[in-house]
Amino acid sequence: MSGGKFHVHGPHDHAVHEAGHGHSHGDEGKGANLAQWVAIFTAILATIGAIVSYQGGHTQNEALYFKNEAVLKKAEASNQWALYQAKSTKQNLAELAEGLTSDAEKKARYADEIKRYKSEKDVIRLKAESIDKESAAADEKSKHALSPHDKLAQAMTFIQIAISLASICVLTRKRWMLGLAGGAAAVGLAYWGFAFIATGL
Repeated sequence: MSGGKFHVHGPHDHAVHEAGHGHSHGDEGKGANLAQWVAIFTAILATIGAIVSYQGGHTQNEALYFKNEAVLKKAEASNQWALYQAKSTKQNLAELAEGLTSDAEKKARYADEIKRYKSEKDVIRLKAESIDKESAAADEKSKHALSPHDKLAQAMTFIQIAISLASICVLTRKRWMLGLAGGAAAVGLAYWGFAFIATGL
């Protein structure tokens, strides 16, 4: 509505004027723009953090699985070695009995038993050694699976620090805080990369 030299702006005129010029010229506009960048930044970091957190949990679970496998195999191998020892004891007793008897028939029977125990011992020994190797291999896999865990934990720590610094940046409106957040995020991403190097991927 206008009259003479004066022009009265209505609410709609003011909204159109603000939409046309935006808020980038005032402190409030700068703050809103900064908040948008920080929101995008933290959303990206939160996504990466979720991936890093999943990987950290996965490495622990995988390492635990292989460690359990190693323990079970070691127990199985111990049972085989105990059986081997029992056969050795029986063989020794048969050899002693063979040496003490003068009866030819008993000597022949004890000789057969000694031969049988030796044969059984060889089979048991080979099986025990094979299971021992499987246990050692599973233990090595456990160590390998856990090797990136420390790096992933450090990566997650720096990502969380970056998110915290970004939040402080929004509250204080200090842009240099966003630079610190970016630096912390970069360190976190570097540790994330080191985690892949640790696994040989």
